[in-house]
Amino acid sequence: MRRLIVSDIHGNLEALEAVARDARGLYDEVACCGDIVDYGASPREAIAWIRAAGAMVVRGNHDRAAWEPGLRESFTPAARTAAEWCAQVLSAQDLEWLRGLPAGPIWGDEFGLAHGSPEDEDTYLESTADVRGIDLLLQRRLCFFGHTHVQGGWEWQPGGIRRISGPSAGEPERVVELDPDALYLINPGSVGQPRDRDPRAAYAIWDSTQRLLAYRRVPYDIEFAQRRIVAAGLPRSLAQRLAVGR
Repeated sequence: MRRLIVSDIHGNLEALEAVARDARGLYDEVACCGDIVDYGASPREAIAWIRAAGAMVVRGNHDRAAWEPGLRESFTPAARTAAEWCAQVLSAQDLEWLRGLPAGPIWGDEFGLAHGSPEDEDTYLESTADVRGIDLLLQRRLCFFGHTHVQGGWEWQPGGIRRISGPSAGEPERVVELDPDALYLINPGSVGQPRDRDPRAAYAIWDSTQRLLAYRRVPYDIEFAQRRIVAAGLPRSLAQRLAVGR
């Protein structure tokens, strides 16, 4: 089984469409680690794509903020403005669908899915120190997560924890062979707003039969996405950061 793993789309339709084109023919199912909406100019279209794909999905904090106003109080001013705009432009049906998304982690037959930490959906896992002890919470040998917008992850072997990185600048792909006896926590990166200094849209392809994980990056029309964010009346900073991947 081959799965397309996406996370943190954040209403960036241009990036999502580039990922879909790049991954065409490489996957059978889709899984999403949340934050489908907010920041970008196309939250409705992003929801429609995920729903049409029949994706296994968990909610992100920005998905919650669309229907839970109190959560926005913890956001930066730009993020709060974007969340309020998002709540206004989404339909009642979209908001109801977001409200029905499960909190992570959820566990399938072969893998788990979370937004933040498997311990707490809002906790960022950014360093090796952050993930110590997380292996005790994993109900499967592989769990995907998002939230940090940084492609990579960790592998647990008897000798300790090893950090895994995605492609370097200029590389379209980095393939990792997964050890059937190891544990993995994998971040596919952000489709719509990467924060690892690489502005290309990020995603992963996981082939469970071959035990291969491909971290992938694909360029997209960032300038067009920026113009649409500004035209929607969203904070200009949300458009500017797309060009630098921060």
